[in-house]
Amino acid sequence: MFYSRRAWVREKECRVCGRKSRVISESVGVCAECLRDDPRNAEIALETHRETRAKFSLPPEPPRDPKGVLCGLCALDCRIPEGGKGFCGLVENREGRLVRLAGTPYRGVLEWYYDPLPTNCVAEWFCPGCTGLGYPKYALSRGGEYGYQNLAVFYGACNLDCLFCQNWHYRSLAAKVSPVMSAEELASKAHSRVTCICFFGGDPSPQAPHAIATSKIALGRAGDRILRICWESNGQWKAPLLRKAAELSLRSGGIVKFDLKAWSPGIYKALTGIDVGPLYENVKLVAEMMDERPEVPLVTASTLLVPGYVDEEEVRMIASFLASLNPDIPYTLLAFHPDYVMYDLPPTSKKHAEAAVKAAREEGLTNISIGNAWLLSNYY
Repeated sequence: MFYSRRAWVREKECRVCGRKSRVISESVGVCAECLRDDPRNAEIALETHRETRAKFSLPPEPPRDPKGVLCGLCALDCRIPEGGKGFCGLVENREGRLVRLAGTPYRGVLEWYYDPLPTNCVAEWFCPGCTGLGYPKYALSRGGEYGYQNLAVFYGACNLDCLFCQNWHYRSLAAKVSPVMSAEELASKAHSRVTCICFFGGDPSPQAPHAIATSKIALGRAGDRILRICWESNGQWKAPLLRKAAELSLRSGGIVKFDLKAWSPGIYKALTGIDVGPLYENVKLVAEMMDERPEVPLVTASTLLVPGYVDEEEVRMIASFLASLNPDIPYTLLAFHPDYVMYDLPPTSKKHAEAAVKAAREEGLTNISIGNAWLLSNYY
């Protein structure tokens, strides 16, 4: 969980093809080309996932016991064995009965804080609270909502296991199942100076019932005043719950942000520890709702430009998919910095970012932004 420039400049070797490069990570163990050529090579990276998750007493992989109890809350569809836990760590099988330790309307594992507006979220370049887009229906002013706040809700569980996770401490919250708060109590934090609630983490999807209940209570109390509901998620939802979440955003002026880690199945699994699953179908589901509210984009997407892995080829395929749904979907390309166990890669190169922007534009997307641009330099 620490990094140095010495690790950035050292060449590492792909355990499949033997190629050496500064932008191969030892935590992954395989180069992008070998992961794209054969997704089964992601099994090498799963060694790191299993090792690091054990430190937090989390299951090494989504349980698939044919005799286990189906959780069914998120897209992973864990089948949990007797005495075992779901991948998120918040669901247990006790004597054949599913027990939800958190994620219900009565109990959510989370941290929260007030974030002054305008804030620095990924959607800041078109968010009503930061820009006034959608004024007067969805924003209080034509510019940023100075003097108001975002209620930021950090959920302490996730259904991915990203090796580059910048919010990796959520694992400690999941392991302790603490701190906890009911939806009723959390909704009470949305006072009259709060104009948006943003659910992130971790990820809100493993605790979707808690987040949805919080949103409904808070919106009910807000009455006619502006209170936007926003989500930052990896997209691994069950479709019915995702639709409910998106509808809350749609009517409140909020935004659903999908963090699209990669396109190629091998790269996605190596970096996150799970299969792509229904992710892109879920993006399509929400994108089909965009025309119902043209004033503020309902959907946005982001991709972290991981050196050596999430290159312009990955971005091109993601952008092509997004453009096929709606070419006006805002797309943010985020600069990477070393974190968690991917400490041996440098921050994103400026050349890498420029190539990714070019690829996204060539595929037809019209709204593209580079986030964390100050991190960019000539690293590789």
